[in-house]
Amino acid sequence: MNDEVSLASFGKRSFAFLIDELIVSFLIIAIFYNQILNASTPEDIANLAPLFLVPQTVIRLIYHTFFIYYYGATLGKKALKIKCINQDKENPSFWASLSRALVRFFSEAVFYLGFAWAFFDPLRQTWHDKVAKTLVINVE
Repeated sequence: MNDEVSLASFGKRSFAFLIDELIVSFLIIAIFYNQILNASTPEDIANLAPLFLVPQTVIRLIYHTFFIYYYGATLGKKALKIKCINQDKENPSFWASLSRALVRFFSEAVFYLGFAWAFFDPLRQTWHDKVAKTLVINVE
């Protein structure tokens, strides 16, 4: 599947990940801005955490599915000039993008083990890349 493509480096993928995490975090903060502002005690802040869980999960799934499906890249990947492709060197299908986002979420939940997998994989594929049959490549 890697004929004539340049695989994205771990550094680029990591920095793109960081950019995406910041974007999603800002969205969550914007949504819960009033609740965060009105939290006056440590208990108030602790009580907000469960309220973040479902919206944060949904936003992450939508963000990653939407951008990978429509553009082959999240905003972080676009900034770093890397892209996610399928076996035909095209943007992944909707179902591949969604399954990639779901497995990505699972990988995060188990201490990022799915991300660490890429260090040992010859195609630098994470668990979510393997499930969706995708590669992350450099673009010119």
